[in-house]
Formats: sequence, structure tokens, C-alpha cells
Amino acid sequence: MILAAGLGTRLRPLTNTIPKPLLPVGGTPLIVWNLLLLKRHGFHDVVINLHYLSPMIEQALGNGSKFGLRLLYSHEPVILGTGGAIKQVEQNFSGEPVLVMNGDTLVEIDLDALCAFHRDRRAAATMVLRPDPDAATWGMVEVDDGRRVVRITGRGRPEPLDTQPRMFAGVHIVHPRLLREVPKGKPSSIIDAYVAAVQRGDAVMGYDHAGYWSDIGTPERYAQAEHDVANGLIHLSARALAASHQ
Repeated sequence: MILAAGLGTRLRPLTNTIPKPLLPVGGTPLIVWNLLLLKRHGFHDVVINLHYLSPMIEQALGNGSKFGLRLLYSHEPVILGTGGAIKQVEQNFSGEPVLVMNGDTLVEIDLDALCAFHRDRRAAATMVLRPDPDAATWGMVEVDDGRRVVRITGRGRPEPLDTQPRMFAGVHIVHPRLLREVPKGKPSSIIDAYVAAVQRGDAVMGYDHAGYWSDIGTPERYAQAEHDVANGLIHLSARALAASHQ
């Protein structure tokens, strides 16, 4: 699932007439980078939630066939947040874990390795994390030596523990069983479900990512991402990118 319902307010006026997921990075819409990443790692079916300027996104992406994918759109008249968005389409997951990505993030990650990590640890959820000196500003995630998440923004296990600070990179795998207590049709954050799982003792794991990552949330970070693509810091194949323009 790709979360693409946001308003992109921090990027205005760029997003006054174009939704943030369609902003071009290196000549390719941001969300297409993520679709091609999913395709490269063997994914076939992708759900995309929509709200702001949704017809433009649907027109640009179509049914996904030009990317070798099948796309399903979930329309949100009122933005439901990460929890509500995933809950609304849970019937499409057939009880299986789902990979969730932010539509406004540019990332180079081995999704095969991430999925293997999640399976091997039989996790209820796996959060992709990054070391970052400003982790507290982004929302600190604390992990123990076994890579289990023990607290998220201070919530979770109350006892003193030796932990390592991380920031959440916006890529995660969630088992639908964690959605049972998420209210349907109401705005919520999936982080609340993760905190509740940690408090119950469920395995919420942290997967460290050291590769390229950019939250394209401000004009400055958008310009930096353009620079990074121009300088070859993103390694998506030229063939895949060329196909996306056909």
C-alpha cells in the first residue's frame, strides 16, 4: 500500500495545482519511483489511498499496467490518517501482512531483505528505521539489542531499558491482526496500534536502513532530492525509468 492522500502543504505553492506524489524527481513522478521499486522486488498488487487532487493521480497512473502492476484506489472524502487508511482497505490483504510506504518518500531499500527479516522474526509489525541525530525531532523510536521496538515517542514499555534511538523512515510491514482495534472510517495513526502491540508484548521489530532516504517535505529537501538523482545516488535502472515515461 502507498499512502498518497496528503495535502502537501509544506511544498506550496508547488502543490497548489499538482498533488505531491506527482511532483517530478529527475523527470519521474515521485510515486512512480515507489511503484518501480515495488515492481523490482516482485510486488504485483498495490493499493493507493487518495484525497487531494485524486483524479490527477488516477489519470497519471491508470490501472498500473504500464508499470507491470495492478493498482487499486481507495478514496477518502475525509483524510483517515495512516491507521484509518490501512483499515479501510484491509479486506484486500486476505489476512496476509502488507507492506506500507509513504507516497512522498524517496528511498532505495532491499524490500526482499526487509520481508525476509519480518518473516524470520515472525513479527506482528516491522518498522524501517534510520539512525539520525535528529530522531527526537522526527519522533523517536527506541529499539533494544534484539532489534525489538520498545518505545515510540515515549510510549510503550515503561521499564528502564538500554535502547538505541532511531527515526521511522515511513516504510513498514503490518499484519492485519493489528488492525482489529483500529476504528473503521475514523482518522487514526497506525502508530497507536504499534504502541498497543509493544505494550502487549507482541514482536514489533526495527529494521535498520542505511541506504538512501529522503522525505521530500520541504522545498529544500525537494531540491536536494533532485540533486541526488542527478548525481546517481538513486540506482533505479534507466530501463525501468524509461518504461515509466512510455
